[in-house]
Amino acid sequence: MSSRFGTQDLLACYRRGVFPMADSRDDPNLFLVDPDMRGILPLDAFHIPRRLKRTVLKDPFRVTADTAFTRVMEFCGEETDGRESTWINSAILNLYSALHREGHAHSIECWDGDHLVGGLYGVSVGGAFFGESMFSRATDASKIALVHLAARLIAGGYTLLDAQFHNPHLEQFGLIEIPRADFKARLRAALTIEGNFYSGVGSVSSTGGASSTIGSSDEAALRSGTFTGSGAVQRITQTS
Repeated sequence: MSSRFGTQDLLACYRRGVFPMADSRDDPNLFLVDPDMRGILPLDAFHIPRRLKRTVLKDPFRVTADTAFTRVMEFCGEETDGRESTWINSAILNLYSALHREGHAHSIECWDGDHLVGGLYGVSVGGAFFGESMFSRATDASKIALVHLAARLIAGGYTLLDAQFHNPHLEQFGLIEIPRADFKARLRAALTIEGNFYSGVGSVSSTGGASSTIGSSDEAALRSGTFTGSGAVQRITQTS
């Protein structure tokens, strides 16, 4: 891929249903992926496992949105036990951080005090959200982030949550695999919708910050996350 590949090129790729990856975090090159089979998490059938639901309701972590996007990416790109290699290289880190600054890429974070212990990030285009990666440094932290993401997307009118590939870890949430043609048909429909990642709380400027229409209390609510654990569970169970 060209070194001149920028954020608008990246968004165009997502609109076509393809996304970039690297062979490893040390490889400076990127390539585009267009899987034959696509993993998605249907938002109208999102499932919260019973044990996890009890945990979410206890609010063990403080959950926020878009307060530590680049740090979430960095943690997702770290090598850990059981994940000795990752595909998040410096080119991807820089490109998606720029996309976040433009308001098209978002993160969900889980905090234990001042410690970032879990989270995920992805790309928002129309009514589609493309999940990219997630990490956990505490029990259930990434799962809780995913539950909060699903609740936020449902509240914001999204219709498609892309998980890219089949992942046994995500089967507990209702993951299904569909052929490329079916995915792209769903994507075309989702692109006719304008999802609101901030779930109706104010609006956001193109730089990713709160716009002048948001009061200070609204901005605090926006940045601290829309839902409590019980609110997230309720929003999902009302839909699924």
